[in-house]
Amino acid sequence: MRVLFVANIDFSLRHFLLPLMRGARARGHEVFAACAEGPLLDLPRAEGFTVIPVPMARSLSPAANLRAFRALRRVIRETRPDLVHAHFPISGLLARAAARMERVPRTAYTVHGFLFNQPGRPWRRALSLALESLGGRLTDTFLTVSEEEAGDARRLRIHPNPVAVRNGRDPVRFHPDPAARAALREQLGEAPDAVVITALSRLVRHKGYPELLRAMESVPGATLWVVGERLSSDHGADLEPDFARAAAHLGPRLRRLGYRHDTERVLAASDIFCLPSHFEGLPMSVIEAMLTGLPVVATDIGGPREQVLEGETGLIVPPATVEPLAAALNRLAGDAALRARMGEAGRARALELYDERAVVERTLDLLGL
Repeated sequence: MRVLFVANIDFSLRHFLLPLMRGARARGHEVFAACAEGPLLDLPRAEGFTVIPVPMARSLSPAANLRAFRALRRVIRETRPDLVHAHFPISGLLARAAARMERVPRTAYTVHGFLFNQPGRPWRRALSLALESLGGRLTDTFLTVSEEEAGDARRLRIHPNPVAVRNGRDPVRFHPDPAARAALREQLGEAPDAVVITALSRLVRHKGYPELLRAMESVPGATLWVVGERLSSDHGADLEPDFARAAAHLGPRLRRLGYRHDTERVLAASDIFCLPSHFEGLPMSVIEAMLTGLPVVATDIGGPREQVLEGETGLIVPPATVEPLAAALNRLAGDAALRARMGEAGRARALELYDERAVVERTLDLLGL
């Protein structure tokens, strides 16, 4: 079978779709992919995958989306797929519409977070729901990464048969690693007994960085490592003023490590993982942290509250708040035994629910591959 996977940008394809592409190829299928051009496509291309650039725009611009739609139709005509598997809201809708226009036999869509669940203006949320409902009518196999959003799709009649498949990460890559912990701490000049809190995500407002940076002012016993960067296609307020203020208050307790390919080593060298987002699907970073044996501090939103068991594998706090976040971080920073107990429980939970191989195999079965 010929399969075309469609994502919005290179970051998404590399971090979310590549395991599925590998799995489909391992089952003997011919695999293609399409997304916006970018440097992170080097790995899938090095592995022999054909990744076709499409001018995707993460915006509601009619002109930009029309260009992307026309390009997707050309890609579909060239690759002649039997199945188009689309991801993410705008690229997902365009790919499914193009597949219908080009009479592709089957279409599938994976929800990585409904935008109508994201805080924002009512008209944007209403438009998102309308577009998801339209896309649902163009979809044969409708998947979500979280149970909560499968329930949303069913309740709001977006699709009659949504199935939650979860996300997964490789436990061979992400695991406790004392040697990597010691080596990276030495490399970064971090003391062996320092308490390190790590945040790993794109540097955008809805990941909760303004609250996290202010909360750290009240967590004197810990250092914050921030891993990630702002993508050129990201929208919203610039966070540099927040980081500048935090640098003035935290001094050497704030380390910005940028985008890294060795996130497994960074997590192994950490003590606590924090993702205080306002909106998520089912974050990969939380799974990576759990597999590494870290307790997780996350917000009470869809996705993280499905992953993190309050008081067992981590702590859940209200989104967009500072004081509860600081209290949770202080509680873990001051109690090594609690960190160890929660981290061990989180790793066991992640191995049970979020093993990449099992998630990929189930997803491919549902896709009929």
